[in-house]
Amino acid sequence: METIKARLTREKIHRFIFGTREKQGFGKQLIVYGLLICIGFVYLYPMLYMISTSFMSRDDLLDTSVKWLPNHLYVQNYIDAARSMNFVPSFLKGILIAALPTLCNVLICMMVGYGFARYDFKGKKIMMGILLFSYILPSQVTMIPTYVLYNNLGILGTILTFVLPALFGNGLNAPIFILIFYQFFRQIPKVLTEAAAIDGAGHFKTFFRIAVPSAIPAIVTVVLFSFVWYWNESYLTELYVQGLSTKSIWTNLVVQLKNFDSSFETRASVGDTATSLNESVRMAATTISILPLLIMYLILQKQFVESIDRAGITGE
Repeated sequence: METIKARLTREKIHRFIFGTREKQGFGKQLIVYGLLICIGFVYLYPMLYMISTSFMSRDDLLDTSVKWLPNHLYVQNYIDAARSMNFVPSFLKGILIAALPTLCNVLICMMVGYGFARYDFKGKKIMMGILLFSYILPSQVTMIPTYVLYNNLGILGTILTFVLPALFGNGLNAPIFILIFYQFFRQIPKVLTEAAAIDGAGHFKTFFRIAVPSAIPAIVTVVLFSFVWYWNESYLTELYVQGLSTKSIWTNLVVQLKNFDSSFETRASVGDTATSLNESVRMAATTISILPLLIMYLILQKQFVESIDRAGITGE
């Protein structure tokens, strides 16, 4: 009798810790959630530190007793940072620089991916190899020839330097987007396109009526990744879109953040701001520069996670 009770007790403990086929045990859940909390903290710590520091006054920075929570929310840092970064015009230009190439990227990469997935043609494998090689090839190798080409075409210093390559399937990280659409369109049953062909639908009608509505998860994924990459790209924006001009009209928030110290000190020297440059002001400027991305992610968080899961990619 005692042996049976001991065995039942061990089984209950085992089920409680390790669970069953239908339900995870407390031990497994504790380990999984513990790892997720640790990993999440590693990613969230810089952001939490940035936001906390951005609301600190100079007295809070000098006070060693203040670590995370400031004595009061000092919003003047954001006002000074926004003035120094010329926030509203820079924000609108950043939206334009990121949105137009993203739309071109989505449309063209979707068509190219559909063509690779649905049609067999001569040289298809060679083209796929060139596509993969173009993604592996470092961008530093092509920067100077690209700069000379844009200069000869007369589009240097305009947004066309981002839009035109996207229209020809050569936008920022376009090969990976083509591969995403290629993999997604391969999963669509061929009977759907065959049925459309029997009903008299042409290639373009089949593409826009059947393929595109089915590829919404992949479209959401490509839109988010492309927009974020174009938004955060400061070096190519300065090189191509601004054309290395210090007075270019195409100065977005990311470029303003890169030159924040010099622009802030210039304004301070002419009496435009009463606050000296410190870590809190820098953190406020950084928060402003990534704020549109945070808002976009919070709004599209559910669709983003579902699209990543259905598209089968891990992100960067």
